Amino acid sequence: QLQASGGGLVQAGGSLRLSCAASGLRFSNYNMGWFRQAPGKEREFVATITWNSGSTLYTDSVKGRFTISRDNGKIAVYLQMNSLKPEDTAVYYCAAGVGSRNLYTAEAGYLYWGQGTLVTVSS
Repeated sequence: QLQASGGGLVQAGGSLRLSCAASGLRFSNYNMGWFRQAPGKEREFVATITWNSGSTLYTDSVKGRFTISRDNGKIAVYLQMNSLKPEDTAVYYCAAGVGSRNLYTAEAGYLYWGQGTLVTVSS
């Protein structure tokens, strides 16, 4: 089970830190990803971090602004979001998967999903 939290309303240029707590799975075995779904749009990949924190990937639109990290001891993954823009408004989902590198950015690479947390960025 994955439980995402930390969403909220923030002004453009502000920051938020999302957290995702995991339970019931061997967290350290899983790659962890963040996806988002804006109103009226399909869910899209945001960032991922491999099981051993050896690799991270970001979608181009968040590079340099968002940072994904994980703490296997605390069984949690985080998404630090800085310099937020109105176009970052979306429901953010965390996900856990064991897919190979070619699936890091695809929903098919993830087995478990959290319930989502809403991020709203006002202009």
